[in-house]
Amino acid sequence: MKEKRIRYQTTGTYETLNHLDKSTKNVWIVLHGMGYLSRFFLKHFEGLPPDENYIIAPQAPSKYYLTNEYKHVGASWLTKENTALETKNVLTYLDAVWEAENIPENCKLIVLGFSQGVSIATRWVAHKKLPIHQLVLYAGGIPNELRPTDFNFLAQNKTKIKIFMGNKDEYITEKRLKEEFKKIKSLFEGQAEVVIFDGGHELKKEIINNLAE
Repeated sequence: MKEKRIRYQTTGTYETLNHLDKSTKNVWIVLHGMGYLSRFFLKHFEGLPPDENYIIAPQAPSKYYLTNEYKHVGASWLTKENTALETKNVLTYLDAVWEAENIPENCKLIVLGFSQGVSIATRWVAHKKLPIHQLVLYAGGIPNELRPTDFNFLAQNKTKIKIFMGNKDEYITEKRLKEEFKKIKSLFEGQAEVVIFDGGHELKKEIINNLAE
């Protein structure tokens, strides 16, 4: 057998919440976890003041039925199959979303990844190197291939880096927690604020609401 590759054009979707206008202060790019659709993920951001916050929720490309009842659909960003190639495809898609939105320079940009979305948020931030105001990594793992030099620009831009983990998160073992702290220390050199909250693998609205400035 031989694996072959082709290139072709495709069309993707993404969801937005609120309006981008002169009153917008914060623009969020929020990357959902495994099993979400972007339109449902946006519900976690409905508590933000709508006139000041514009939220963009890209959609992971690989959709699947969540149960054998074939009713509810979820999505995944990546798997271990052809990860490098699929990562390039996802980054190209996110670049296209960014270009389509034409964000004003005066808006504060917040990039948030939840669960599997953390791996996408960190890869895209390292790839795009935008002058973001906040990088929020919530209940997820940082990819092993990333290096401190990928994030040097964050210190230059005085980007706020906030990392949230639940103390009852069933996906974060003691071993994995140690590995993540090692990555955080190496990649962000004391720039990151780590918050351990009381809860599991969940997005807390009070945390989200407090991120807006």
